Amino acid sequence: MNNWLFLALVLLGYVIAWFIISVIRQRNDVADVAWGLGFVVLAWVSFLMNGYPLHALLANILVTIWGVRLAWHIYKRSVGKPEDFRYRQWREEWKHVYLRSFLQVFLLQGFFLYIIALPVMLINLSDTFSFNWISLTGVIIWCIGFYFESAGDYQLKQFKSDPANAGKIITTGLWKYTRHPNYFGDAVQWWGFFLMALPYLNGWMTVVSPLLMTYLLRYVSGVPMLERKYKGRADFEAYALKTSPFFPMPPKS
Repeated sequence: MNNWLFLALVLLGYVIAWFIISVIRQRNDVADVAWGLGFVVLAWVSFLMNGYPLHALLANILVTIWGVRLAWHIYKRSVGKPEDFRYRQWREEWKHVYLRSFLQVFLLQGFFLYIIALPVMLINLSDTFSFNWISLTGVIIWCIGFYFESAGDYQLKQFKSDPANAGKIITTGLWKYTRHPNYFGDAVQWWGFFLMALPYLNGWMTVVSPLLMTYLLRYVSGVPMLERKYKGRADFEAYALKTSPFFPMPPKS
């Protein structure tokens, strides 16, 4: 069987398993935990398929750090709390909720996951080692992205843990320069993975990965969906006027 088709079938099984979990738990936001771990699964399955290529270890380690940290962060954030408001709203509005949940949450997420994971899978399935200054640049960019994502999440967690900040919007730290440092960092990391894959045969084709991730975070499932919750609030509107929505910039006076 073609390697790429086999990986797609592995991902389909993974998606179905998490959909079953969502039905049992009656909450579709488990998809957010499944998201990061899905990349880890595809990375190591493709690694094993090609006979443990040592040249792929670095990319696999980095995607594992990213995916496990993200999944654990989301899991800890949701423990003991109701289903995320975005998924809860869909559940309340949809007819045939299980069918739409499978198609529009889990299967669609699996499709995006597969496309975004292309750079890492390509590195794993390549038979020759290719590492140069472009690859090194990719590693450095990944590190920058990881800092923005992990530090942004940590700063937000610390801010929310202070009872004095209840109901307030964080505007300090990295959040002073971008309204979504974690989303920005997430996207930047996949530009790093793309650069790591670029020196390999057909590596240029994986540019669809960071383009899709950046588009989804900036215009679809990231920034717009979260900011819809705060639209109309005077404090958020004032914050939005002086703070970049995505790419870090000096705040406007």
